[in-house]
Amino acid sequence: MKSRLTNMVWRTMGESILYSLLLLAVVLYVLYTYGYISAPKSWKEMLVIGFVLIAAVMVIGGGFGYFLASRISSRIEQLKEVMMLFEKGNLSRKVPPLGEDEIGRLGEQLNRVSEKWEEQVSSLQRLSNDNAQLAEKARYSAVIEERQRLARDLHDAVSQQLFAISMTATAVGRILERDFEKAKRQIYLIEEMSSVAQSEMRALLLHLRPVHLEGKNLAQGLVELLVELQAKTPIEIAWEMDEQIQLPKGIEDHLFRIVQEALSNTLRHSKATRMEVKLVKPPEGIRLSIRDNGVGFLLDDKKMASYGLVSMKERVSEIGGSIQIITAPDKGTRIEIRVPIVQEKGEKKDDGATH
Repeated sequence: MKSRLTNMVWRTMGESILYSLLLLAVVLYVLYTYGYISAPKSWKEMLVIGFVLIAAVMVIGGGFGYFLASRISSRIEQLKEVMMLFEKGNLSRKVPPLGEDEIGRLGEQLNRVSEKWEEQVSSLQRLSNDNAQLAEKARYSAVIEERQRLARDLHDAVSQQLFAISMTATAVGRILERDFEKAKRQIYLIEEMSSVAQSEMRALLLHLRPVHLEGKNLAQGLVELLVELQAKTPIEIAWEMDEQIQLPKGIEDHLFRIVQEALSNTLRHSKATRMEVKLVKPPEGIRLSIRDNGVGFLLDDKKMASYGLVSMKERVSEIGGSIQIITAPDKGTRIEIRVPIVQEKGEKKDDGATH
């Protein structure tokens, strides 16, 4: 963008010089035609006068073009900075007055778009909070539904693995004396299936955590979840939490469930040895980052459905945030979630929530 603005300055200077030279030629022609000026007496005098006039016109035209382009590029730069902040979810920055021309009107229109966007985000977050209160009333039915889903998952995943382990172990007992090498390979297979079943169980146990945070804020609930997970898995877990962050209940519940889903994916699919979770509050809102060093995957529609990424994106959209999933085979996975925090009208900013 900066190089484009520099090119615009040079282009404007060149156009101004060209127009100035054309204007000089027209003026000289008119003055000479009507007898206001006469032709120089010698070629030397003509060259000197022409060089001086052209140099003066180039300096004046170039200077005017530079002034005009710099003024325009400066205002465009301010528009660009505000739009980049909007892209990151920071709605607090407004476009300053940029004049009465088209650029100024564009800045005013961008401010109006920002205000409407802020209202939409605020409305989404209020709706999310209302939904959380309704979900609290329907807690018991949700628990029953969750238990049914876990029962299906246990049957589809863990039970099948255990059945396969049982059958393989029976086969090992039959061929142990006849074919030791084959029995040894089947024992390795049993170890692998046991590891898969254990990962599935750990992932399912994550979903047995309560849907709500039991009176804790989001950071406290996540720390408790990660401490418990660290004690039960060989994965190295690091986290950074700003425990001063206070959020509406609806946003907290959605973010907590998103982290649960991401941790479940890591346990089931990633084969990671390390993962990191960060919850911080930069000026533009809330930033939640989840990263692992696992096998990664190709981000396509099938993977998004099987890994629950569609559900995660829907949850983020419901609270007016944005989500970015960065992954590739053998490159690990990183999930970046940003949620703008909109101050209600008449509400004072809580400076104590920042760090």
